[in-house]
Amino acid sequence: MRKLSLRTRVLTGSAAVAVLGAGTFGAVSAGAATPAAESRGVVKADTTNRNLQQSTHLTVSAATKAAEAVLDAAKKDNQRVSVAVVDRNGNTIVTLRGDGAGPQSPESAVKKGYTAVSWNAPTSELVKRLDQAPNLKDIPNTLFLAGGAPVQAKGAPIAGIGVAGAPSGDQDEKFAQAGVAALAK
Repeated sequence: MRKLSLRTRVLTGSAAVAVLGAGTFGAVSAGAATPAAESRGVVKADTTNRNLQQSTHLTVSAATKAAEAVLDAAKKDNQRVSVAVVDRNGNTIVTLRGDGAGPQSPESAVKKGYTAVSWNAPTSELVKRLDQAPNLKDIPNTLFLAGGAPVQAKGAPIAGIGVAGAPSGDQDEKFAQAGVAALAK
């Protein structure tokens, strides 16, 4: 009988352990009964459960519709802007850079949208608050310039639309409001 090399013995042993482990895992998995939802910690989504909160979110389609409405409004005024639509948590849903918009405008648009949804107010209103609280501008990822508008559902903020690139923040904000109006249609 021929003696197996150390390498062959190690490989054979490793393969045997892997097969045994896979078989044991499969047997345990197959034999495991599905526990009732209550024992798994699953909470039923019903209105009587005070531990659950329902929230409203924009779809990508709705966010895109709003962003395109912004670019259309800006184009009518011969302006080159970028637009960003962010969700309630400030995560970007859609960003569109209009033809000829400056390289800084997409990032500025995201920050304006985030600022608007965070405070549930147009950024032009928030600029006025800087007189009383100048440190507001130091909050990360915010931009206190006109051009951001919150999107609300049932009185609560669900998204923000930020626009950047027009010669004035007032124009940016007018375009952002066109995006908000498109969602109401």
